[in-house]
Amino acid sequence: MKPPPFEYHRPASKDAALDLLGSLGDDAKVLAGGQSLMALLNLRLARPAHLIDINRLNGALSQIGSAANGGLSFGALVRQRAAERSSVVGERCPLLAEALPQVGHHQIRNRGTVCGNLAHADPASEMPAIAVALDGEMLAESQARGQRTIRADDFFRGFLTTALEPDELLTEFRLPAWPTGAGWSFQEVSRRHGDYALVGVAAVVQLDPQGTCTDARLAFTGAAAGPVRVREAESALKGAPISADAINAAAERVGPAIDPQSDVHATAAYRRHVAGVLARRALREAAGRATRGARA
Repeated sequence: MKPPPFEYHRPASKDAALDLLGSLGDDAKVLAGGQSLMALLNLRLARPAHLIDINRLNGALSQIGSAANGGLSFGALVRQRAAERSSVVGERCPLLAEALPQVGHHQIRNRGTVCGNLAHADPASEMPAIAVALDGEMLAESQARGQRTIRADDFFRGFLTTALEPDELLTEFRLPAWPTGAGWSFQEVSRRHGDYALVGVAAVVQLDPQGTCTDARLAFTGAAAGPVRVREAESALKGAPISADAINAAAERVGPAIDPQSDVHATAAYRRHVAGVLARRALREAAGRATRGARA
């Protein structure tokens, strides 16, 4: 199918893009990589009257940089493939580096952007789970209100729905500094590599020198209408030595805390079961990496 008719805009500056969003509002969609938007247009699931192509903006919006306190920042036009290949991302956020190759195929990642993935808010996508697991922040800008920062926990509102207002542009995604000595794991199950995950999990485990868990993060994709952080499972690990029994106890708390949906690919019961299995695998791997880091 072909997309419905729309008026195409290609602003040459961020201010011009914000002017367009301010005047067009709900009638407009932003085009960055287009790897999700174009599919929605072709299927007639989205019918914007105006398309605002921001690919001329470049500059800082195409950069991976440093955020406050040693964190990372990704401009609105940072391609997923660029983040995947970045040595800075590999060194300073290994969980993200491990998850990015699971996003579609490399042809998709060549064009798709990190911020565009987050703004699309597909509940089966990997990036929202990473953002929630690591307490990421989104910088939104509008002509009328200027800049505001939105915590990942507050950003995702439901299926393909975020806290962005119609006149706002997601200009930057920020991650805090990677916790010292933390181990990580990203696990998912999909029908084929490159397909959306039936269920996926991002895990982070931080240990003290005695092997006691000082922090744990566990966030899922494909487990609800948006990314889900299972704090009940995290609480089961914190403050105690990491062990097989502790990991099993944490994984047992996953099923009741998520709300997966049934579809043609898998039932809700299957997704709930797989989520628990992946939680065990991810926590074991993250704990193992944390232990080796503590001994290094």
